[in-house]
Amino acid sequence: MSRIKYDINLMNYIKLFENLTRAKVKDCISNDHLIFIVEENEIGKAIGKGGSNIRRLEDLLKKKIKVAEFSPDVRQFIRNFVMPLHVNEISDENNIITISGPDTKTKGLLIGRDRKNINYLKEVVGRYFKVEDIKVI
Repeated sequence: MSRIKYDINLMNYIKLFENLTRAKVKDCISNDHLIFIVEENEIGKAIGKGGSNIRRLEDLLKKKIKVAEFSPDVRQFIRNFVMPLHVNEISDENNIITISGPDTKTKGLLIGRDRKNINYLKEVVGRYFKVEDIKVI
């Protein structure tokens, strides 16, 4: 697990998100889009009715936004993070996570071009849990 550091922009994004949605934010990650990790049972408040809060934030910030719910169980956290993709099974053996997808399209979306998505998932999960590797089969 790495130490999490925020700059002033991320802190402003968190403040705006919490004020607009009334949901508690656990973490905010910025790359080409913003990812908000919200506390357990706060996902409904964060998204809003029909996704209204997310659409409003995307219009304000001019960035794509993804919201995921935190869970102390690594398997459930990964399931929440890759939502709306459906995965059959997630197993954890010796800090190596194995995700089995229902079809090749889902597996391709989980892995991404040049393993971009799976590496990003490993980085995000590594912020909270001790994980050596994540594999998709």
